[in-house]
Amino acid sequence: MTPTTVGLVAGTLTSIAAVPQVVKTLKTRHVRDISIWQPLLLAFGVSLWMVYGILINDFPLIVANITPLICNVVLTGMKLHYGRDDHQG
Repeated sequence: MTPTTVGLVAGTLTSIAAVPQVVKTLKTRHVRDISIWQPLLLAFGVSLWMVYGILINDFPLIVANITPLICNVVLTGMKLHYGRDDHQG
């Protein structure tokens, strides 16, 4: 396996890692067991990776961080929005 292949597989897996949690949360509207810190810190981290990619003009690095950024921002928003309902029930 070449370094490029390893990088492409790693980038793909980390890019889509949050998608199943976002889909499940959208379907169930249940966020009680999700820590606010996990998606918030990941969103901040991938934002920094994107900035780094922009600074060094690394297009694959920029693109690889778009999906996880969106997913983790959406997950953070759902935690804040649906989390109010978890406390009422």
